[in-house]
Amino acid sequence: MGNLQFLLRQHVGAPCKPVVETGDEVEKGTLLAVPEGLGANIFSSVYGEVEAVLEDRVVIRPDEEQKEGFVPISEGTYLDMVKEAGVVGMGGAGFPTGVKLGTDLKGGYILVNAAECEPGLYHNIRQIEENMEITLRGIKYCMEISNAAKAIIAIKAKNKKAVEIIRSAIQEEESIFIHLLPDIYPMGEERAVVREALGKLLDPTQLPSAADSIVINVETVLRVAEAIEQRKPCYSKNMTIIGKINGGNQPHVYMDVPVGTSVGDLISQAGGIDGVYGEIIMGGPFTGTPTTLDAPVTKTTGGIIVTIDLPDLHGAPVGLLICACGGSEARMRDICEKMHGNVVSVGRCKQAVEMKNGTLKCENPGNCPGQAQKCLQFKKDGAEYIIIGNCSDCSNTVMGSAPKMKLKVFHQTDHVMRTINHPLYRRLTVSKQVDQLPEGK
Repeated sequence: MGNLQFLLRQHVGAPCKPVVETGDEVEKGTLLAVPEGLGANIFSSVYGEVEAVLEDRVVIRPDEEQKEGFVPISEGTYLDMVKEAGVVGMGGAGFPTGVKLGTDLKGGYILVNAAECEPGLYHNIRQIEENMEITLRGIKYCMEISNAAKAIIAIKAKNKKAVEIIRSAIQEEESIFIHLLPDIYPMGEERAVVREALGKLLDPTQLPSAADSIVINVETVLRVAEAIEQRKPCYSKNMTIIGKINGGNQPHVYMDVPVGTSVGDLISQAGGIDGVYGEIIMGGPFTGTPTTLDAPVTKTTGGIIVTIDLPDLHGAPVGLLICACGGSEARMRDICEKMHGNVVSVGRCKQAVEMKNGTLKCENPGNCPGQAQKCLQFKKDGAEYIIIGNCSDCSNTVMGSAPKMKLKVFHQTDHVMRTINHPLYRRLTVSKQVDQLPEGK
C-alpha cells in the first residue's frame, strides 16, 4: 500500500481545515480535518504517520501492519453522531448527511436511493444482497432522526435477487415499502426518485423537502447505522472496479475501501490494467471524470473504470449535444479532443436549465421531448458527427432524427459500454413503466 491522500474537499461546501501536523502519528478514525461552514469531518482510514499537510490534502504514510480497531466518535444523539462521524451522501453529490437529516419531515418520507443508476456499477446492489439487516436499521435511524412516517426503497426491477431480499426484510414492516424502477438512465437522479416514488415532479430549483421527503443513498444509510451502532467514523467506501483489467472485465466489487487509497493501488488489487487502454474514469460512465493512477478515493467515489481506446475521427467536424444528465461541456470537449474531432457546433438539450452555480439540471429527468431541432442545427453548422451524453430517453429521440440527416452519433459512454459488454445507449428497448405490487410490498 502506497501513501494515502485525504482531499480536504470531499463534499458539498468549502474545503475542511486540517487539525493535524506533519509527523503526527494517526490511527483509523483519527480526526484529520474539520469543516469551516458547510461540510463534514474527515478522518484517517489507516494507522500511520502524517507525511505532509498541503493546501488541498493531508498525506499519510501507512504503517506496514494495520490494526483492526479504530478511534470511536463520541456518544450523543443519533443526529449528533451522524454529524460527528462525517457521513455525507455517498452516491456522488456528497451533501453532509447530518444537515440533510436535520430536516423535520413532520411525517414525510425517507426515499432510499438504491437505483445504482450508472451502468457497470454494482456495489449498492451487493450491499443489499450481503448487508440488508444493517441497511434496514440505517433506514429506521434516518426515519427516527428526521421524523419520517414512511420509507420507500427505490430500486431497479432488474435486480431480482436484491428486490426479493428487500421484500423479505420489510415483510413485517408497516411503514417501509419498495418501489420498482425501470432500467433507464437517470432513474437515480434525486428528483427522478421523488417523481417515481411519490408521483411529484419538482422543478429544478426545488429540493425533495418540497415533496415532504429526503432522498438518501443506500450506502449512506449503512454509514449512518455504523456511526450510531459502532461509533465508527466515515472513512471507508464501497466501490466497483471494472473494465480492461487482467483476468477479464467482470466487475470487482470492494466493500469498505479505505478513503485516501490511490486509484493505482485499487486497480493493482483487481489485477492490473490489461494492455493498452483509453481512459481511467473515476465515477460512472455518464457523470464520471478522467482520472490518474495517483488520484485518491474520496467518500463519494463509486467506481473506477478502465476503458478501451476511443475511436479516431481524423479531424471530422463534430456537434456536441450537452445534457444535464451526462457530461459537462468541458467533458464533452475532452472526449472530442481524444477522438481527434473538430467541434463546429454546441447545443444544449431543451430541458437543461442552468442553475445559479453554472451547473445544469433537467426539467424532467429521463423524460425527453425530442432533439430534432438540435440535430438540424448541427447539420446546418457542418457537423458530420454528434457526440451526446444524454439520458436513455433523450438518446432515443436523437436517434429518431440524426440518422435521417446522415449524422453519425457517438454517445460519451460508448467506449465504456463496449469495454464492459453493455448495450450502447441508442434506442429505448425497455418500458419506462414498471408495474408495482399493492402498497409497494
